[in-house]
Amino acid sequence: MSLKQRLESDAVVFTSWSGVPDALTVEIMAAQGFDAVTLDMQHGGHNEDSVLRCLVPVLSAGKAAIVRVPVGRFDMASRALDFGAEAVIAPMINSVGDARAFAAAMKYPPLGGRSWGPTYAFPRHGQGDHQQWLRTSNERTLSFAMIETREALDALDGILATPGIDAIFLGPGDFSIAWTEGRQVDSTLEAIMETVASVAKRARAAGKHAGIYVTDPAIAGRFVDMGYRLLATGSEHQLIAQGAAGLLSSLKQSVGSR
Repeated sequence: MSLKQRLESDAVVFTSWSGVPDALTVEIMAAQGFDAVTLDMQHGGHNEDSVLRCLVPVLSAGKAAIVRVPVGRFDMASRALDFGAEAVIAPMINSVGDARAFAAAMKYPPLGGRSWGPTYAFPRHGQGDHQQWLRTSNERTLSFAMIETREALDALDGILATPGIDAIFLGPGDFSIAWTEGRQVDSTLEAIMETVASVAKRARAAGKHAGIYVTDPAIAGRFVDMGYRLLATGSEHQLIAQGAAGLLSSLKQSVGSR
């Protein structure tokens, strides 16, 4: 089942978050129990070459492949799709103009202005012929516009109404910075929760999907109750640290009990 199909069925989708630009590391990430892997080019170390190479183990594992591009790199949104990504997350979509530029890079005409050239995506997915690929691409791929600022919140209805925008992805860390006017970063800040809930509600009312980054697993259920269905978490740093802590704790407990 594709990422789009899972979200349309109202399933909760968990994606791990990769910032290490190494195909072997991503292969290990893709082998875990997450539904998807997101390659992060904005704050992570991924670049064009690593995205090209690291999508292979994700797709081979049967997981949904997502790429977060750097701010304003709508050309990379098109390239990520040409490399085989199912979805692209674009940060700092603060206006309808931003949303239109992002959508234009994500969708073929007449919906957008994406150029033809699925050199890697088509053989990697291996479905149908080029005509079928063209006909289905706009529906199959997902564009996630990140909502992270007060400007984006003010423009939310226009962003959601932009043809070619399929979903929003809320960045609660940056949102908390914007909300506190730079005084604090706290993805679980209670003062933003009502607004965070309203963003998901407005997105779903507009027929769009909603995703969010989760820093504290204990709050994940609350986000799902708000309407978020794509939940991102689990960077390599986080998974290694937690795995090492759990293993060492078990080892020390066993040694200490002798």
